Amino acid sequence: MNDITRRAALGAALATPFVRGAAAQERFPNKPITVLVPFPAGGATDVQMRSLAEAATRAFGQTVLVENRPGAGSTLGAAAVARARPDGYMVAQMTLPALRLPHMQRMPYDVTKDFTPILHLTGYLFTVIVRAESPYRTWQDLVADARRRPGQVRLGNTGANGTPHLTLVDLAERERVEIVHVPFRGEGDMVPALLGGHIEGGAGGSGVGQLVDEGKLRMLNVWSRERSPRWPNVPTLIDLGYAGMSVTSPYGLVAPAGLEPEIRRALHDGFRTALFDPAHVATLRRLDQPLEYLNSEDYARNMLETYAMERQRVERLGLRTG
Repeated sequence: MNDITRRAALGAALATPFVRGAAAQERFPNKPITVLVPFPAGGATDVQMRSLAEAATRAFGQTVLVENRPGAGSTLGAAAVARARPDGYMVAQMTLPALRLPHMQRMPYDVTKDFTPILHLTGYLFTVIVRAESPYRTWQDLVADARRRPGQVRLGNTGANGTPHLTLVDLAERERVEIVHVPFRGEGDMVPALLGGHIEGGAGGSGVGQLVDEGKLRMLNVWSRERSPRWPNVPTLIDLGYAGMSVTSPYGLVAPAGLEPEIRRALHDGFRTALFDPAHVATLRRLDQPLEYLNSEDYARNMLETYAMERQRVERLGLRTG
C-alpha cells in the first residue's frame, strides 16, 4: 500500500465515526417534543394528555411536554401548530371545535391544507352536572325550572361553540326553554364556579367523575349511546326521549403540513405505543374515555369527513357568524 492509499484509508477510517455520529444526531426525535393542549390544567383533557405524554416520553426516549393553551373555543393549539415549523417537535390536540369553527368565522388555518394528521386517540363521555345540594334531582327538574324562570338558569360549558355548549343550545331549542350559557376556558375553570354556586349547572366531560363519586356533584344525564357502566343509574339523552341523540367530541394529534414521511411515521409509532401503554389505558378507564385508535391515513380521512359533518351542524343550528 503506497502512502497515498494509506492516507486515504486512514482518512476514511477516521471519517466513519463522524458520519455515524451525524446520522445519529439526525435521528428523530433528538430533543423534547411539545404537545399543545387547548384546555387549562386540571380538566379531564389535561389529565389524559399528560398521561399520554408520560407514556410517550418512555416510548420516544425523549421528554414529551404538555403546554396548555386554553381559550378561543379550544382552537389555539391548532392555530399555533399550523404556523409551526414542520420538524415534528410541535404537535397539537385537534379538537372537534377546531373543525367546526372554520364554518362559523374566519380562522387562521385551513383544515384541508395546514395539518399533517398523526393519529386519532379518544373521545369524551359528556354529562350535565349540578351540585349535590341542588334542587334539580333530574334533568326534567332543570328543564321545568328553566321553563318557569326564562333566562335565569345559568349553565356553564367548557368553551363557546364547543360541543358541550352547542349540545346545550340544541337541547334548549328542543325543549323551547331559555337558559343562560356561561362559557369557561375548560372544565378546570367551570367546576370551581359550579361548586361555588355561581352557576346552577354545567356540561362537561367525565373528569368530574371523582367529585360525583365523592358526593359533591350530581349527574343529570350522560350523552353516550349507552349508559356508563360506572354510573348505571344516570340516564342517557336517548333514555330521556331525545331519539338517536348521542354526542361525543373525538380528538387526535396533528402536526404542521409539510412533515417528512419518516418523521410522521416516527410520531405515529411513538404516540401509538403511548396510547396503548397500560398506565395510559388505566387513565382512559378512570376518565370513562374510550380508546379510539386510527392510524395516520384513516385519521386524515376521518378529519375531512368530520369537517364536512360539522358544516352541516352549523347550518342546521344557524350558527354561522361571519
